[in-house]
Amino acid sequence: MSDHDRTAAVTRETSETTIELTLAVDGDGDSEVDTGIGFYDHMLESFAKHGLFDLTVRCDGDLDIDDHHTVEDVAICLGEAFDEALGDKRGIRRYADRRVPLDEAVASVVVDVAGRPYYEFSGAFSQDSVGEFTSVMADHFALSLAHNAGLTLHATVETGDNAHHEVEALFKTLARALDDATRLDERRSDTPSTKGEL
Repeated sequence: MSDHDRTAAVTRETSETTIELTLAVDGDGDSEVDTGIGFYDHMLESFAKHGLFDLTVRCDGDLDIDDHHTVEDVAICLGEAFDEALGDKRGIRRYADRRVPLDEAVASVVVDVAGRPYYEFSGAFSQDSVGEFTSVMADHFALSLAHNAGLTLHATVETGDNAHHEVEALFKTLARALDDATRLDERRSDTPSTKGEL
């Protein structure tokens, strides 16, 4: 089993965003998030709470244009943080499959912390936006997270008629699946791959 301190700190500065992010995989679900997009803050706080990750995010983005760069770049940083925090992935469970409901909405995620980025999404969002958050950016968040964390990730919004519920169910099921997949298995001392590495 890994004795690696599963934490990471990531910074990113471009002409579009300036981001400081910290992550503790083995946390208590505590978060301090300020992206300038209220609903996105709520989703990231929910992600931390339901995944039992400790997360801080500070993002100064070009919100005068739209929410795209802020949502994408925070997801890139979060993915990089997971990749760094998990190290050689020794002892992790690796796979997870979760479904989460929120009232009429149901989302599902199947994930493999494989080191091989691959992403598939199916479903749709019932309204174009929730507050200042463009609904389809939830899909793009998951894509950017998967590519930068090295996840094989299949995500689905199965049903719903309220975009707030659909997006929140997706963020919550991402959190639960990643919590499951990154959890240490006391029976395993090696990396869970016949290759010997992930």
